[in-house]
Amino acid sequence: MERLLAANAWAVFAFFYLPILVLIVLSFNENRNVNIWTGFSTRWYGEILDNADVLRALRNSLVVAGVSTVCSTALGTAAALAVERFRFRGRRLFDGLLYLPIIIPDVTMAVMMLLFFVQALDLVNGLLGTRLNLGLATISLSHIAFNISFVAVVVRARLGQLDPAIEEAAADLYAGRWQVFRRVTLPLILPGVLGGALLALTLSLDDVVITSFVSGPGSTTLPVYVFGLVRRGVTPLINAVSTVMLLGSMLLVGLSLMVQRRPATLGGGNR
Repeated sequence: MERLLAANAWAVFAFFYLPILVLIVLSFNENRNVNIWTGFSTRWYGEILDNADVLRALRNSLVVAGVSTVCSTALGTAAALAVERFRFRGRRLFDGLLYLPIIIPDVTMAVMMLLFFVQALDLVNGLLGTRLNLGLATISLSHIAFNISFVAVVVRARLGQLDPAIEEAAADLYAGRWQVFRRVTLPLILPGVLGGALLALTLSLDDVVITSFVSGPGSTTLPVYVFGLVRRGVTPLINAVSTVMLLGSMLLVGLSLMVQRRPATLGGGNR
């Protein structure tokens, strides 16, 4: 029985990771035809740096990911604190709605965001006489919308491990709410906040479905660009770009897990 379970574990492991290994190996194929191996070469990784379209898409991805990560981390942390530490009317409803972006399909959220932005842009353009279109701003707002939930989940898990008596003790020592948050709560939940931020960054960099719906001319991100190339045929350049994205995502996920496991310490010394 033990050998059978071990064999099953290895089979599942191979099912998940053999395609990734094949992708990485074929990214070093010298031949443009991925089905014909003619030798080892790193030329395709060099072509990434020489391809203006790839670099432009990468820049767009980094801009969107940076903006959405900062905003969603702040809003997600605030939402987690509100649900965990405060009691207010409609709290249960807010708690349920907070996790909808995690539950609903990506294509459903993409359609909703597209309809919202089209109506909003038409209204703004009509009132102000401008010509605002879909672009990096709409992509960033969409990523913020779904990343808030993921950040809130991670931060709430950290808050659940925090004894409220610590915050109450600080308040008994005449610390104001802001002092309690800055010197007690935030240092203790900081690993969760950083972990949620790294998770949001990863999700933003990897998103295809929602981004493709709400993007406009000149705002193509790297995953959407790669998806467009794949429809015209797989090449070693696509494999090289995908490998770089894969390694970057794995690094961010690994950092997120490491940060979340770090023990929290109080800030402010003995003050």
